[in-house]
Amino acid sequence: MKKINKANVIPIYQIDAFANEPFRGNPAAICLISENYPDITLQKIAAEMNLSETAFLYVSNIDEIKELNRFRLRWFTPQVEVKLCGHATLATSHLLFHLLKIDSNSVTYETLSGELIASKTEDGVILNFPMHEPEITESIPTLLDALGVKTAEAFAYSKGVTDMLIELDSKEIISGLKPDFERLKRLSLSFEVRGVIVTARGVENYDFISRFFAPWVGINEDPVTGSAHTILAPYWAKKLGKKEMKGYQMSERGGEITVKILENNRVELIGKSILVLKGEFFV
Repeated sequence: MKKINKANVIPIYQIDAFANEPFRGNPAAICLISENYPDITLQKIAAEMNLSETAFLYVSNIDEIKELNRFRLRWFTPQVEVKLCGHATLATSHLLFHLLKIDSNSVTYETLSGELIASKTEDGVILNFPMHEPEITESIPTLLDALGVKTAEAFAYSKGVTDMLIELDSKEIISGLKPDFERLKRLSLSFEVRGVIVTARGVENYDFISRFFAPWVGINEDPVTGSAHTILAPYWAKKLGKKEMKGYQMSERGGEITVKILENNRVELIGKSILVLKGEFFV
């Protein structure tokens, strides 16, 4: 059987997710691996790429990949492995559907968050993810201080992906935030935290807007965060009385995500992607 990783060479792609043009959305690296590399090796590859996430797609034989529709998928930040990553899953799906051109219009990923489903459509890729409805909590003044704001409309926490959601009053406040990331990391919090989502009601064509800060896992600000929208979707669905919404993440690169509430505590995330780089990683 012909291995992908002949002579420890790993095919690697970099794809901008939640974008329809280069240098927008959120860049993710995708490595096709056929060997059970130690986690420390995967972590070093992710640190070398230095993107918010590097995805590792387990494939035994490149010649058979077109016939497959089920894969194991993992994600690493430059510092840690994470349980869920939306943009790197979207990028991986774009790779399978549009570049490697697998025969199926749907794939299932086996991940630390259970089975995730991606489907190809004319509007991009649809991700079927578990929904993480946050629970309203008390305000945390020290967290607000580190973010550089005085008051918030609401605090809510998701145990599923360990993110804190903070609703702020306006787009202007969110766009002007300049968090003290070192101070954020030093905060003594009573809960596990991957990141903080700041959000507000949307303007123009968007139902809500957001930014995402995760210095605790080595990402000061993530450009576009699919997994955060598994929290944002149920939060804003309740407030707006809508099951389908469009969100915009206001990072420097920026990106938009369409979200749709499903039955069985699931949510759809819809977005586009574009290839910007491909090559080989020598281990």
